[in-house]
Amino acid sequence: MEVEARSFVSDEQFVDIKKMLDADYGFIKELKEVTVYFTGEKDLRMRKNETEASVILKEGKLHDDFRKEFEIGIKLEDFDDMVELFRILGYDIEIEWHRNRLEYEKGGMKVLLDDTKGYGKILELEKMAEEGSEAAAHAELEAMMYGFGIGKPTSKEEFNARYENYKENWKTLIR
Repeated sequence: MEVEARSFVSDEQFVDIKKMLDADYGFIKELKEVTVYFTGEKDLRMRKNETEASVILKEGKLHDDFRKEFEIGIKLEDFDDMVELFRILGYDIEIEWHRNRLEYEKGGMKVLLDDTKGYGKILELEKMAEEGSEAAAHAELEAMMYGFGIGKPTSKEEFNARYENYKENWKTLIR
């Protein structure tokens, strides 16, 4: 199971966290990503960056602290055709995200620092956990937020409200 803790951060916090990560964590990569969310009952999406693409299905609800994730890599050059295939199958594009992501790693934990156009800057901590130990892993990630100077992660309610605003306005916000 993938376990996550995330928080919106200010421009100043973003810079401070990046300095901390550059000093103490292993830098993995910088990505320019486009993610397409599809309509439907399941959290179905496709993501691409400069070098790879994938189809992703996440169980559970958006912004849950932990949920099962299936990710299947596809050829980057097939991304647009796969989006069209899903549209033909009845899945419309619900949202499109454009983000710059900095990815770090330390001790089996991924640290993601995102700057998403029209949505905001986010610190996300991720780690894998065995079924039954998700709550303990999440508590560990939440505690780490304090070490980054964030305090308590942003509430699900705020994430959901900002998501709904973005969902209504994304076409204008990504221009």
